[in-house]
Amino acid sequence: MNLEQIIELDKSCYMNVFGSRTPVCFEYGKGSTLYDKSGKAYIDFLGGIAVNCLGYGDEGLTQAISEQAQKLIHCSNLFYIEKQTELAQKLYQLSGGYKCFFCNSGAEANEGAFKLARKYFYAQGIDRYEIISAKNSFHGRTMATIAATGQEKYQLPYAPLPAGFINVEYNSIDALKSALTPHTAAVVLETTQGESGVIEGRPEYLKAVSELCRKEGILLIVDEVQTGMGRTGTMFSFEQYNLKPDIFTLAKGLGGGVPIGAVLARPETADAFAPGDHGSTFGGNPLACAAAVYVTRRLDENMLSQVTQKGEYLKSRLGELAKKYSFIKEVRGKGLLVGMELSQNISGKDIVAKALIKGFILNCAGHNTLRFAPPFIITKEEIDALIVALDEIFTTIK
Repeated sequence: MNLEQIIELDKSCYMNVFGSRTPVCFEYGKGSTLYDKSGKAYIDFLGGIAVNCLGYGDEGLTQAISEQAQKLIHCSNLFYIEKQTELAQKLYQLSGGYKCFFCNSGAEANEGAFKLARKYFYAQGIDRYEIISAKNSFHGRTMATIAATGQEKYQLPYAPLPAGFINVEYNSIDALKSALTPHTAAVVLETTQGESGVIEGRPEYLKAVSELCRKEGILLIVDEVQTGMGRTGTMFSFEQYNLKPDIFTLAKGLGGGVPIGAVLARPETADAFAPGDHGSTFGGNPLACAAAVYVTRRLDENMLSQVTQKGEYLKSRLGELAKKYSFIKEVRGKGLLVGMELSQNISGKDIVAKALIKGFILNCAGHNTLRFAPPFIITKEEIDALIVALDEIFTTIK
């Protein structure tokens, strides 16, 4: 099919949940570059929205998927699954002893985390069920995760939402304290709010949240769906703040492009789940786990060090543009999750569109922030090429 035929069929057959999509259809990818059906190349600085951490066409990943697909793609969780156990052991070691449950997405992982938090107290006969989250957060698009996502634009069309979720200001420990009740079960937060424009949690705030949870006997849930699996330069972003969450969630980069999510919890928290409390037909299937096992092996200290170094280089080059153009308000982020906030009179979406024409993929997050979340294998030369393209675009802005 050509692009026009694909667009027409999409309009007729697919629910219009993505609005007016960018009129590009990618045929294949290699390294950090995607190629559309006409053969045009695009350097991907979005990484499938922080998913394709190893880029495209990684030989080891495709081999792991191919070999597993030839043997066994799916079997029921009523039986033991070797690759599932192998991945669980790897994450247990990487996290320092957290038990895990596998699902298929970040939203599912967060749903599981909320269920576990409530079950933890229910099992003890304690009437705690409220979950406090941050405004402008993003935890998924299921009913419970929308309730936790502190953005009215996602919540209003689906009222009434599940009860027991409270949204408070991010980076404000006073706002959190004022929301506590005898029924508070957990606090869920992101160390960096990616979807809201790469808004970083202040270290003193994150430390205060952790200390408050310990003092009040409240569970701390860290949503690592976007920030985890090396994206910010450490395997899990909470390591950079010396946090020890009771529960945390993973997805996106975990499978390198293959759908998989995970709930990880301290053993004393995880053991609140009893047989039948939670489950998934497809979660932890052999194919997805084989991909994730390979990804976890690739994300060694050298790879994580590269993420940090490349992230600093990207920020420094974007910082050069910030010094040159007054409409750039701030460059921020950690590792290869970086945001460039623009003045409100500048259209970030227009810049994204112009960058695409020049062969670069990025997006606009939050109010008006360009978000960069490229594959970890991005090169300095590719970063330099992006800076040249952005500079050319910015010179046209009056």
